[in-house]
Amino acid sequence: MSADARPGREAGFSLIELMVALTILMIGLLGLAQVFYFGLSIVSTSSSQLIAREKAREAIESVHTARDTRVITWAQIRNAGAPDCTAWPTTTANGGGAFTTAEHPLLAAGPDGLVATADDIGQEATPGPDNTLGTADDIPLAGFRRQIVICDVNGNPNLRQIAVTIRYKGSTAVGTRDRSYTLVTYVSSFS
Repeated sequence: MSADARPGREAGFSLIELMVALTILMIGLLGLAQVFYFGLSIVSTSSSQLIAREKAREAIESVHTARDTRVITWAQIRNAGAPDCTAWPTTTANGGGAFTTAEHPLLAAGPDGLVATADDIGQEATPGPDNTLGTADDIPLAGFRRQIVICDVNGNPNLRQIAVTIRYKGSTAVGTRDRSYTLVTYVSSFS
């Protein structure tokens, strides 16, 4: 028999090598699927996060507008009751102002034009499919809550710290259902 005709050992993968390769491939594919799942869940809450950020900015602008237009006095640019200012050690809590102290659902500004005051009315909404606010297809902002904390800055009677926190429902995929956005800034008695 010639060397070419002898049966030789066949080259290829053994069953064990194939199983190890498939296991590694499956682990990689499952990891990739989980990354896509987390990405989609984050994208699903990005609209809520944008709304929370804009509503926090709106509340800050409301305080600045109140100061600039003199709708309320400087002494009224505080919470109605003494807020919890312990998160900021250089501030002091004082009440007697126009802004609500407790966390509450997002309500539209009342006759004074300021959000988070006692005269707020109706639930805030976003424009519906026609992109016009105030029409029948508007979408109410259910599940959003707002809290404004206004604290006096120690040693400066003309400066106050404002912290606006918006809480909203998030995705369960990223480890928490409730999410929040907090915006902290300062306002002075001078325009």
